[in-house]
Amino acid sequence: MAEQESKKLETESPVTPTPATAPAEFKQDAAQEKAIVPSPEEKLDESKALAVVDNIALAEVEKEKRNSFIKAWEDSEKTKAENKSLIVENLATMLNTAEQGSEKALCCYCMGEQQKAALEAKLRKIEENLEKQKAEYAEKMKNKVALVHKQAEEKRAMVEAQRGEELLKAEEMAAKYRATGQTPKKLLGCF
Repeated sequence: MAEQESKKLETESPVTPTPATAPAEFKQDAAQEKAIVPSPEEKLDESKALAVVDNIALAEVEKEKRNSFIKAWEDSEKTKAENKSLIVENLATMLNTAEQGSEKALCCYCMGEQQKAALEAKLRKIEENLEKQKAEYAEKMKNKVALVHKQAEEKRAMVEAQRGEELLKAEEMAAKYRATGQTPKKLLGCF
C-alpha cells in the first residue's frame, strides 16, 4: 500500500530537474520524511492489520490450549488403561501360580474389596439419609420461626385494636359526661 501511494505521489508531482548543486542528502531526507508521515488511510490499514494479527495470535493460543487439554486427556486415559492392565496381569499371575496360598490370598483380597465396597455404599446411604433428615429438620425449624412471628403479629394487632377500642370508649364517655354535665365517678383509676 505504501508503495502504491509513493508511486501515486511520484506520478502526480511534476518532475522537475534538480540542480546538480543540491546535495544527495536532501533528496534522501525528503523521501524519508514522506515515508515517516503516514496518511490516514495507512493508519486505518495498520489498525486493521494489527487487529488481524491479534485475532490470529488469539486463535493460536486457543488452539494450543485445546491441544494441551486433549493431550492431558489422552495421557489420563492411557494411564487408566495401563493401570487396569497391570491389575489384570497381577491377578493372572496370582492365578497362574498353582500354589494354594496365592489362590486363597486372591479370594481374600476379592472378598475384602467386595466388603469394602458394600460398606462404602452403606456409608453413602447413611450420609444421604442424614442430609435428608437435616434438611427436613431445618425446614421444620424455619416453619416454627415463621409461626412464632405470625402469632406475635396477631397479638400485636389485637393489643392495638383493644387500645383503639378503649380510647374510643373513653372519648365517647367523655363526650357523654360533657353533654350531661355529670362528673365521672372514678376520677383516677389508681386512687
